[in-house]
Amino acid sequence: MPPRSHPTARQVRLGTELRRLREASGMKARDVAAFLDSTSTQMSQMEAGIAGVSTERVRRLAVHYACTDEALIDALTAIATDRTRGWWDEYRGVLPQVNLDVAEAEHHATYLREIVITHVPGLLQTPDYARAVFRYMRPELPESELTLRVEHRMRRQAVVDGGSPTPYETILHEFALRIRVADRRASLLQLRRILDRIEQGHVAVRVIPTEQNGFGGADASMMYMGGPLPLLDTGLLDAPTGTMFVDAEAELKRLRTLFRKVETASLDLTASQDFIHRLAKEL
Repeated sequence: MPPRSHPTARQVRLGTELRRLREASGMKARDVAAFLDSTSTQMSQMEAGIAGVSTERVRRLAVHYACTDEALIDALTAIATDRTRGWWDEYRGVLPQVNLDVAEAEHHATYLREIVITHVPGLLQTPDYARAVFRYMRPELPESELTLRVEHRMRRQAVVDGGSPTPYETILHEFALRIRVADRRASLLQLRRILDRIEQGHVAVRVIPTEQNGFGGADASMMYMGGPLPLLDTGLLDAPTGTMFVDAEAELKRLRTLFRKVETASLDLTASQDFIHRLAKEL
């Protein structure tokens, strides 16, 4: 099988976990390559997600590394055997790879938690709201790509609005609800979209009012995606260099702590829903 030129975030994660198992065992990559009758280059490619790995090899490596965590081994073999071509694959080559990776990660998540300070989260945006946000991207997007990005964002919402919605909790700042990224009508429709999702039971939304004391997390935006087991959770951060996936346990622990802190500064679910209703009436 030839090396992949653009491995997905999920393929990279499988390689990362295999590397972590090897490092935990204290074995060197060259020694494991010899055990597999492979090369150091091929070993490096496998652990980088560039080269595919069979389920038989995953299980063989787990035994060699003396890994006895059956749940983890099963989860890794499930990733190795996954040949799903999701709807996001339709955008391969026409949208940045990270857009596809985010959609795939959301699709496989067991639950989603998100903090958003300045914008309504993408999983709750209306088409008009999303289009207005994308119009501010730099460099400016041509109309054809702008349309594709809005379409892609709307299709992502199937994870929280489909027949079997993934549990989704989001914490929004009042600023995100008040800023008119387009016009009054678009803002009203956006608030109604959020209320509709709440009332359908698809999402849990908490609001941080502007007047809330003790909230120092203005830069706290992030998404946390539950894995098939906690060890395979994933974090998603927007950095100056672009969207970044994080999976180191120390980083994930910080994100879990951050979510709890921000949650403490927010209104409860009922009060948040009432708050959004009042904002909609003001419009």
